[in-house]
Amino acid sequence: MELGSKKKLHALSLAEKIQVLELLDESKMSQSEVARRFQVSQPQISRICKNKEKLLADWCSGTANRERKRKRESKYSGIDEALLCWYHIARAKAWDVTGPMLLHKAKELADIMGQDFMPSIGWLVRWKRRNNVGFGARHVFSPPFPPEPPPPGLTSRSQPPLSLKDFSPEDVFGCAEVPLLYRAVPGRVGACDRVQVLLCANSRGTEKRRVLVGGLQAAPRCFFGVSSAALPASYHPDLGIPWMEWLAQFDLDMGRQGRQVALLLAARVVEELAGLPGLCHVRLVPLAATSPTLSLPSSVVRAFKAHYRHRLLGKLAAARSERAGTAPAEAGAGITVLDALHMAAAAWAKVPPQLILSSFVQEGLAPSKMPPCPDKASELPPVPSGLSLEEFARFVDLEGEEPVPGVCKEEPVPKDEEGGRRDIVEPLPTKADALRALSTLRRWFECHGTSPELFEKFYDCEQEVERLCCP
Repeated sequence: MELGSKKKLHALSLAEKIQVLELLDESKMSQSEVARRFQVSQPQISRICKNKEKLLADWCSGTANRERKRKRESKYSGIDEALLCWYHIARAKAWDVTGPMLLHKAKELADIMGQDFMPSIGWLVRWKRRNNVGFGARHVFSPPFPPEPPPPGLTSRSQPPLSLKDFSPEDVFGCAEVPLLYRAVPGRVGACDRVQVLLCANSRGTEKRRVLVGGLQAAPRCFFGVSSAALPASYHPDLGIPWMEWLAQFDLDMGRQGRQVALLLAARVVEELAGLPGLCHVRLVPLAATSPTLSLPSSVVRAFKAHYRHRLLGKLAAARSERAGTAPAEAGAGITVLDALHMAAAAWAKVPPQLILSSFVQEGLAPSKMPPCPDKASELPPVPSGLSLEEFARFVDLEGEEPVPGVCKEEPVPKDEEGGRRDIVEPLPTKADALRALSTLRRWFECHGTSPELFEKFYDCEQEVERLCCP
């Protein structure tokens, strides 16, 4: 037989394979008859019938190239699927998706999945062909949920900024710099007791970023021997917020989660960050300098400060009960920056998600079907004993008062029982010290009629300390 007479292989496209299945289902034609009609072999028709479900799934997905004749599976199918999912999300948000953007995202997804993969132009061409990306006329998808008309009675200020409509409420974040007098006592404001706290949360209140505290002290004595990774908040030795480092970490965290988020910021901060290298996953949304709306609702900031002040008063009361006759100012001087870090983290955790959600909605920073709730008093801590509601409200807003002039001291130097100076560096607690402290605390609970619920929390703490002490 001559080579020229060898039968040429005829492969069917996806659309033709669907026609084959329709003919077999709707008529009484045999596989051999269908094979003759399409000029292919009968075994090829048999393979099409065998892969019927998979072919129909590809056809109905709307993403497959219907003119392809063979589907070559990628070695990196997980990256293929993840990139296709991201692509559809990006197009649904009307983003202008380019080839370099797809290559960058594919590499990023591969790193997240722990795969050693470097996408090339050839791989991208095959990926687009496999998934029908870029075939036909280009079009922009409409958002799956069109914005609802505003309820009667609400002004235009209650509508979210236009650029936020491209993001889901869970992906809209607000942040604020909060000046805080961390060891002030009622009626006295120290000029050197100020720290700067950075708070950040999404508009649903379901996600709060780690608190950042900036202070004047470069190396506070109370941080000696402390592992920064073990702390519930971060410390920066400057009152200025390190925006570049903080945003870079935020962008990295969102990239690991495969998210694109919006971050509300004051216009002046966005202007200061004009030279910042491109962020891939965080989009900065500046609020107009003339806008009365803050990048984090003022009611959320005030709730944080109220919880902090409530915890501070409790700590001051405990210090005064330990040493009778101690003046409030002297008790306040014993509060360290490390104490402030813990109290700030605890106060931020106490701000309820429902308050954050309703505050974002009321100030027009997030869309919602629920009406804004103007009464937020139930979300605040109770007024401490010894203070009236007005006095506590003034204490919460203490930062607006004129500070008392004085000499700035780095930290109060610890003293011994006779009033003399102790060694500046105290020895670090040992495992034995921690276990003895647990025994002392449990004994104190036993002698003072503690509730069963508190014992349950103590047991969890005891178990964790014992695990750390006896690895």
